[in-house]
This record gives sequence, structure tokens and C-alpha cells, in this order.
Amino acid sequence: MSDALDDDARARARRLKLMAFDVDGVLSDGSLFYSDAGIEIKAFNTLDGFGLKMLQQAGITVAIITGRRARCVELRAQDLGIQYLYQAVDNKLQVMHSLLAELGLGTDDAGYMGDDILDLPVMTACAFSATPGDGHALVQRYAALTTERHGGRGAVREACEFILDAQGKLAATLAPYLTMMASR
Repeated sequence: MSDALDDDARARARRLKLMAFDVDGVLSDGSLFYSDAGIEIKAFNTLDGFGLKMLQQAGITVAIITGRRARCVELRAQDLGIQYLYQAVDNKLQVMHSLLAELGLGTDDAGYMGDDILDLPVMTACAFSATPGDGHALVQRYAALTTERHGGRGAVREACEFILDAQGKLAATLAPYLTMMASR
């Protein structure tokens, strides 16, 4: 990322009060597994999960807005304490506008991380947008941040740490863990 693009992405991330994420290709690697009983199974990365927790601890609201519906996504959101979960969404931008209205926020306060062209309307409407390193080329062109890591492989964590760093909150978020190491 060039310095100018990095500065722009940081300026956009600095304002965030809400960060929303897609699931397939972002929180997961995009693979869909089905059991013989027809139950959909996805793998989630613990690095990403902790990144989402760090955002919440820093006072940033986290949401999931996804086009598919899967019980495992509901369970993952519950596990991470994510209150705002929207599944089987046809119009992600409409859901984002409704969520912003509910929270009393504007698009300048919001970010979205997606990986495919279906995510572009909501990504381009938000002040900040991110995509994994393996996101669609067109999505990478429009994203403020393209992570080095891939979807379901730490891309969300990378984006979360970028946001926290841009807001000057990363060091404070990591401090309790570094303090533990120093006392050894």
C-alpha cells in the first residue's frame, strides 16, 4: 500500500464507531461444508475472533451482515458477544442504513469488510472499507484497505488491528497481555 493510500485508509478508520463484516470469504475462507444431514459447517479463525473482541473492548460496535443463513454463524456471533447479526440479507446496504439509524450513526462512522462484488454497494457507502488479500480484484480496487492475510486466515484480525492502530487504541488494547509477559 502506498503511503498516500495508507494515510487515507487510516484517516477513514480513525472515525469508526461501527465495523461490520461479511462471513463467507471474510470471517471464513469461503468454503461451504455440508453434513449428510444438510447442516452447513464453516471454519472460523480464532485470530479473527480475538480481533473482533478487541474492537468491542475498544468501544467499536461490531456487526455481521451476510447473504447466507447458517446456525454456525449464529453460534459464532453469540460466542463473540456480537449483538448485531443479520443473515440471509439480500440488500446489505439497506441493512447497514437501518443499523446506522438504530445506533444514531452516519455512514462516516461506519466500515464494512467484504470480499466479493455483492459487497461493493455497502463498502462504497461506508467511510472505511476493507477486503481480504484474496478478495475479488474489483473489490480490492475499491477497498480502503486490502489485508495481506486471506479470508478466514487472519484477514479480519489484520483489519481490526489496523483500525485500532489508526484510532490510537492498539497499544492500550494489547497492554494487559504485554504486562503479563513483562512480569515473567
